[in-house]
Amino acid sequence: MKREILITFLLLILITPSILAVSLKVERVSQDDVMILGLGKPATFDLKITNLAGGGDSFTFYSFFGIETLPKGTIYLGSMETKEVQFGIYPRDDLKQRGWVNFEYFIKGSDGEQKEVMKTNILDLKDVFEVGSNEFDSSSSSIKVYIKNKVNFNFGEITAKFSSPFFNFEKTFTLDKKETQEFDVQLNKEDYKKLLAGFYTVKAEASVNGKETTSEGTIKFVEKNILTSKENRFGLIINTLTIKKINEGNVVAPTETIINKNIISRLFTNFNIEPDRVERKGLIVTYVWVEEVAPGDTLEITAKTNWILPFLIIVLIFIIIGLTKLYSRTSLVLKKRVSFVRAKGGEFALKVSILVQAKKFVERVNITDRLPPLVKLHERFGAEQPKRIDRGRIEWSFDKMESGETRILSYVIYSKVGVLGRFALPRTTAFYSREGKTHEAESNTAFFIAEQNRLVED
Repeated sequence: MKREILITFLLLILITPSILAVSLKVERVSQDDVMILGLGKPATFDLKITNLAGGGDSFTFYSFFGIETLPKGTIYLGSMETKEVQFGIYPRDDLKQRGWVNFEYFIKGSDGEQKEVMKTNILDLKDVFEVGSNEFDSSSSSIKVYIKNKVNFNFGEITAKFSSPFFNFEKTFTLDKKETQEFDVQLNKEDYKKLLAGFYTVKAEASVNGKETTSEGTIKFVEKNILTSKENRFGLIINTLTIKKINEGNVVAPTETIINKNIISRLFTNFNIEPDRVERKGLIVTYVWVEEVAPGDTLEITAKTNWILPFLIIVLIFIIIGLTKLYSRTSLVLKKRVSFVRAKGGEFALKVSILVQAKKFVERVNITDRLPPLVKLHERFGAEQPKRIDRGRIEWSFDKMESGETRILSYVIYSKVGVLGRFALPRTTAFYSREGKTHEAESNTAFFIAEQNRLVED
């Protein structure tokens, strides 16, 4: 009997520690949890814990790898009970390791503790975001910009400023584990109309829990060749042709501009830009410009054809022809001129000369001249004496004049009143007969300009 009691006592001694010791089965739910330094936020790990011990117990978590762990209180697990627990650890500020690291943590019960090893990826904030956009070209009116959380970490609320040569904007949003946020951005073509196709940088300056970081990505500005041509023609006397080539794409656009002129209009045409090539074929002259237009730039070629000079030449030709015809129809021509003469008494005196020229045979020629006011007629005449002088009128008469015959009529007028300035004499009139018809002819108007110093000298 004593022997059986002894055996039972020994069995109780051996079995009791195994019953009372901590015995946990710890399974890690996720394998890609990360620890972000400098945020003041814990790295969290989802665990599934089963109590294999014979009795229930309350457990706490701790680790020397961080400054604080979660959960802060205790977790009770009954015998063979399983619970999902989120274990968290706040990283130390002086932590130097980066990349994948194994660290120890402990689960402590009332009768002992159990050591576990956790593997995590330690990262800086600058390594966790990806920023970028979809491809677009110069004809696009909007673009999709995204920011991606590359790791298994919930950042909560984030404020980010996005910038590139094409846009600038700011957004506040939440970013969960491995989540991507997209934003539709309206584009203003004036902001990038001079940019060439290619790859450009987009920046996201993010602020997370008071910590700031900058991430960079690329934007692909796809090639787009858009060259718009506009032509405008206006003006009649001064004819203007304007050709505009506008590059609305994002690549350098080569262009050839051609303007044709005939051999006459080319003489009166000028260009704002000298052509690169001039070709002549028959009566047509071709001007060619070969240029390259950069994105956002405009090539403007202006050709002005000025018809004023040829128009004036044509009008002058018609006037000359008309005068020639009129002159050819006139059988008798009168030309009148006046000159200053010295008078003994100091009076103002002028000599008037009238040239009478017969271009054809004429008869019964009667020439009449009128004296201007305030002057008197001197009694001396030239070779041809007047037929009649009456009240300021002087008349000469000739029975006939042969073709080519010329006669000079002259007389002197004077005035005791001094004359200054421009002095005009009336026209001389002639009536004559030609082939039984009466015709009339007039002379030019003769002028004399009197000067004060000349009158004093005379």
